[in-house]
Amino acid sequence: MSGWAKKRFWKAARVASDDGGFAIELDGRRVKTPAKVSLTVPTRAMADAIAAEWQAQEDEIDPRTMPVTRSANAAIDKVGQQHGEVAEMLAEYGGSDLLCYRATQPAELIARQAEKWDPMLAWAASTLGAELAPVSGVIHVAQPPEALARLRQQVHALTNFEMAAFHDLVSLSGSLILGFAAVHQARPIEELWALSRVDEDWQEQQWGSDEEATEHAEIKRQAFLHADRFFRLSQK
Repeated sequence: MSGWAKKRFWKAARVASDDGGFAIELDGRRVKTPAKVSLTVPTRAMADAIAAEWQAQEDEIDPRTMPVTRSANAAIDKVGQQHGEVAEMLAEYGGSDLLCYRATQPAELIARQAEKWDPMLAWAASTLGAELAPVSGVIHVAQPPEALARLRQQVHALTNFEMAAFHDLVSLSGSLILGFAAVHQARPIEELWALSRVDEDWQEQQWGSDEEATEHAEIKRQAFLHADRFFRLSQK
């Protein structure tokens, strides 16, 4: 089956071995992606998670409760068809990484950014071989070409399923370095999310919280945590 059925029609979702991977079956029928290819994933852990999502559906199917299925579909139908283009798009974040662009005032925010972000840039230099320079203000400053080349190479080396997760880790945080830090488990994932929110947290402390902004931020946080989980599932 492909796409989303409106009503549950199966009794049991199970995992079946497939060529070099694991497929999901609903009463013996293979689940397919929206592009109508087999939803075959690289690890048993990921397949089990997808099967559990399908098994948990009640009378009405709710795609919002099936994040692993959605990410696997994206890895196959989207990243699998344009791996190089997605890699290039993500690698471009290195040239304007969130961690490199610092406030010009006030002094307290400048100090907080340095305290929180400098260690991550040092980590990138030592672990990823990419030394990026922080700059003051929002005007673009070119980063060392050799550093960007090393980052680009490491992005391109990701598998389709890793890339699907990495896409969200980077785009949600605004930082290629934080995305790689999540991949390498350099810090707890919640801490990495907090690092991506230094500016927003500062503004909230100064002016108070906004209910709509807080709700939107929580949606993004949950998506960031899911991306990290999906990356781990692709590894087991």
